[in-house]
This record gives sequence, structure tokens and C-alpha cells, in this order.
Amino acid sequence: MKRIEGQVRGVAKMVDDDKYCIDILTQISAINAALHKVSVQLIDDHIGRCVVDAAKSSIEQGDPSIVQDKIAEATAAISRLVR
Repeated sequence: MKRIEGQVRGVAKMVDDDKYCIDILTQISAINAALHKVSVQLIDDHIGRCVVDAAKSSIEQGDPSIVQDKIAEATAAISRLVR
């Protein structure tokens, strides 16, 4: 995240310095790719921990809605990412 923050500051400086538009767009593309990578990792962590824990709780408590809620959260997050 610190690297992405530095990239964003760099783009702001490029804009302030009136750098070549294509160079700025290239940097914005790199920022978007880095943010996408972080997002995918967060979804992976959510599924690996939160959804798996919810599945265990769902089995233990006999309540399928526990895992269904976590799956719905993950689905909503993925939907926001692919928009």
C-alpha cells in the first residue's frame, strides 16, 4: 500500500509538472494494476479465513445462513471489483 501511495503522489507531481499525458496514463495504469492485485489478495484472504470460519460455525450451529451471508459478502465484493 505504501508503494501505491508513492505512485499516486508521483502521478500528482507529474500532473502538477504538466508531464506528457501518455506517461501519466501509463502510471495510472500501473496504479490500477497494483490496486487490483491488492483487491484479489483481500478476496483470497476473506474466502480463506472468513468464509471457511463461517462454514465451520454454520456446521457447528446448524445454521446455513452463517456461511450464506459470508458468501454473499464475497460475491458482492467481487461484483464491485469487476464493474
